[in-house]
Amino acid sequence: MPPRSRPASPEPALPDVEVRRSRRRTRTVTAFRENGRLVVAIPDRFTRVQEREWVRRMVAKVESSEQRRRPSDEQLAARAAELSRRYLGGQARPTSITWSSRQGRRWGSCTVTEGTIRISTRVQGMPGWVLDYVLLHELAHLLCAGHGPAFWALLGGYPHLDRARGFLEGVAHATDMPPDADGEGELDGAGDGDPEGAGDAGAPEVGLD
Repeated sequence: MPPRSRPASPEPALPDVEVRRSRRRTRTVTAFRENGRLVVAIPDRFTRVQEREWVRRMVAKVESSEQRRRPSDEQLAARAAELSRRYLGGQARPTSITWSSRQGRRWGSCTVTEGTIRISTRVQGMPGWVLDYVLLHELAHLLCAGHGPAFWALLGGYPHLDRARGFLEGVAHATDMPPDADGEGELDGAGDGDPEGAGDAGAPEVGLD
């Protein structure tokens, strides 16, 4: 008997994708998020085979990019360690760094006595240089609790400092978050307790809004 042919393996399922064909588009393919949905724009001349291939490529590219912007807690800690080494002489050594969905209007917070840092999940998806600034801001609080000249001197070597602060200020303005004197929203000082409610009540904490 002739060997039975194996059925073709099904193609892996793709996330919800909308394909938009354009006669004006002749050489380029782009992908972007729109209302939570991934849109892939392709030239109208593409065949169905080309469409499937380019959708597969662009989905993989977008997912890879989004993963870099949404690192795990472990990746966040590794990134912070590199930032501390590069800009703070390796002196800032937190005991833990985690994402938190309970930061209120803050972009991040640091419980100085515990050495713990929490970064708001609202930062996920923002440009990497913005995340790096938020991490550096909280790392610097392990060395200097206030927001005086000594604190900002610690961050002076970060090349995207003003750009990142302006970015966050714009986001705060767009979402009706009131700015403080630093233009970044309310910045928590010592004695505010733990916004997570995890037993650090009364511990000095500095947060970035």
